[in-house]
Amino acid sequence: MSAVRQFENHEDGPGKKAGVVRIALAGNPNSGKTTVFNGYTGARQHVGNYPGVTVDRKEGHITVEGTPVTVVDLPGTYSLTAYSQEELVARRELSAGHVQAVIDVVDASALERNLLLTVQMLEMGIPVVLCCNMMDEARAAGIHIDMEHLGKLLGIPVLPMVARSGEGLQAAMKTAIALAREGKREPLRFSYGSDLDPVIADMEKRIAESGLLTNRHLPSWVALKMLEGDSEIWHEARLSDAHITAELEDICKKTAAHVRDTLNANLESIITDYRYGYIRSLLRDGIVRQDAGKDRLALSDKLDKVLTNAFFGPLIMIGVLYLMFQVTFELGAYPQGWVEDGFTWLGDAITAALPEGLAQSLIVDGIIAGVGAVIGFIPQLIVLFILLGFLEGCGYMARVAFIMDRVFRRFGLSGKSFIPMLIASGCGVPAVMATKTIENEKDRRMTIMTTTMIPCGAKLPIIALVFGALAGGDYEATWWVAPVFYFLGLFAIILSCIILKKFRAFSGEVAPFIMELPQYHLPTVKNVLLSMWERVRSYVVKAGTIIFLSSMVIWFLLNFGFYEGSFGLLDPEVDDYIQYSLMAGLGNLLAWIFAPLGFGNWESTVTSITGLVAKENVVATVGVITSLGEEIGETDPSLWASFAAMLGGSSAAIMAFCAFNLLCAPCFAAIGTIRRQMMSAKWTWAAIGYMCAFAWCVGLMIYQFGGLIAGEIAFGPFTALAVVVAAGMLYLLFRPAAKPKGAGRLEAARKNA
Repeated sequence: MSAVRQFENHEDGPGKKAGVVRIALAGNPNSGKTTVFNGYTGARQHVGNYPGVTVDRKEGHITVEGTPVTVVDLPGTYSLTAYSQEELVARRELSAGHVQAVIDVVDASALERNLLLTVQMLEMGIPVVLCCNMMDEARAAGIHIDMEHLGKLLGIPVLPMVARSGEGLQAAMKTAIALAREGKREPLRFSYGSDLDPVIADMEKRIAESGLLTNRHLPSWVALKMLEGDSEIWHEARLSDAHITAELEDICKKTAAHVRDTLNANLESIITDYRYGYIRSLLRDGIVRQDAGKDRLALSDKLDKVLTNAFFGPLIMIGVLYLMFQVTFELGAYPQGWVEDGFTWLGDAITAALPEGLAQSLIVDGIIAGVGAVIGFIPQLIVLFILLGFLEGCGYMARVAFIMDRVFRRFGLSGKSFIPMLIASGCGVPAVMATKTIENEKDRRMTIMTTTMIPCGAKLPIIALVFGALAGGDYEATWWVAPVFYFLGLFAIILSCIILKKFRAFSGEVAPFIMELPQYHLPTVKNVLLSMWERVRSYVVKAGTIIFLSSMVIWFLLNFGFYEGSFGLLDPEVDDYIQYSLMAGLGNLLAWIFAPLGFGNWESTVTSITGLVAKENVVATVGVITSLGEEIGETDPSLWASFAAMLGGSSAAIMAFCAFNLLCAPCFAAIGTIRRQMMSAKWTWAAIGYMCAFAWCVGLMIYQFGGLIAGEIAFGPFTALAVVVAAGMLYLLFRPAAKPKGAGRLEAARKNA
């Protein structure tokens, strides 16, 4: 029986009602925790954000033998030390008292590493069910675990599980519900050595007597966190009772100095070592046995010798990604054509059903044309996200990040920044959302500010339009146009990273790139499809709603204006009617900004403005403005000629137009996602401002230098401005980096020491 069929979906309320049991799923990354969550909840999940952070909050509501249960999928984390957002969120959720029991999902083949999180939760006094997942792989590798003995040693239930097939899911949930009803358990205690045990006992006594944070945490756990130097706990303690906190701080400082002098180590590392020592003592007690001659990592290690090789790895990666995009565009083109034909039929049907006038124009030219442009890309995104889900599930995407870390680290980013940039090839919205996996806040912000410079699926029509305008059908002479603009995006990201790293807001060492390379295995169809559905749903909801509204605004601006002294709906039968539109007035107002880039007329200005709403609008706007209609596609020769004429036939202006529209701020949907991920209006505007300014500078240099070389323009004031801009970029590239905030004080302290 499948995992989905074992449980009845329960849609009532958020899980905090009387009688509702709240169970959390915890575990290391790549332990199979998400598969467990999908097995319990299926596609009926609520995805939100934890307050104050960008980490996903996933919950599902099910019923188990008449008991309503809220299942909370905690972020994957290796420990509960509050360094990354994931660790902080997981700890806050566990310590807040909202969770009544935890199903701890561990990789059965890597118990020692996984049990560190288990031990920390047990020290918090949380009821835990330990589930050894991926037991099918462990059995195949000849690994045997005495779960009954391990359970007695830890004092908790230990159960086998194979989440992919549903084995053990029902037993784990029933056990967790039983533990939840029993309430809090006694915390796990073991020795931290003769240097720390008396200190922990003394601090625990003081904390218990003063009641410091005891309404939220156990005294023993608070003592341990203080010794570890946990900033979150120290902050809470100072707010609660500054006097007793000062006493405890003095004890911790003396203990830290003693440990540093006698053991040449810091308190946090000592505590971690003792935890691992406790775990090893458990596993040495005959808990884990492995058949001789079997090695579960043998195949993965052999594959990694080739797939992560310094020479062959990047070549294989390029081949895999090229094949992925070829399949996406080739396979997705068929259903995309069907969707477009469907919207064309719908538009024709509504045109025939409604009389000519305001309603018909709004629905057909505004809503259907705008929303249809977005919906038309969904088939390609479905194919792309299925392939990405497969590569992620089988473990290859972790290798891609590892390979790219070697390249990106040279320019101030870690390999984790490559994943959002890869996703950006499909759509900027999920790409920006993917930056939440980057722990370092500076790196994450810099990735958000640059990742949408990669040409997404919606920008492909712009490249095709520019290619046609330059080539005029002569592919042999201009085959290089499309690849150049793809590499322009990557080059712009590298250039931006070097420049931004020189500023104090982004300066500092690149965060260490530490990630687990999971064992290769075939992902389940269900997980791949759920991964695809989550991403496509985000695209439809976040992009579709914004474009639906913005399409009506664009329609209004293009179809309303002042004609012969009166304002109203313009008559399309009037010659050059669009010249009287509000959009034309807006374009004339802003055209001077783009004059140095070679497209200073209102038509090209308006085209760029509508591209901020949705990049798909660029081609449609060109079609409307040139009086060819929105149904003309980017591969139509008549549109090529009209577009080239709109830009004065200048090749340099056409290239500058494309560069600006590819590198400037993304569509409204992606901008909205940037705002949610930045969680700051200031940083959102900084990102938009930087992208637009950078795109304008690149467009300026392309037109001025390119036009000068091609003989299309003469040297003038704007050419001199382009020289100044180029010199400024070179200065920013090669100037010394600003020191991070506080670096001067740290250096002075080291000298004094």
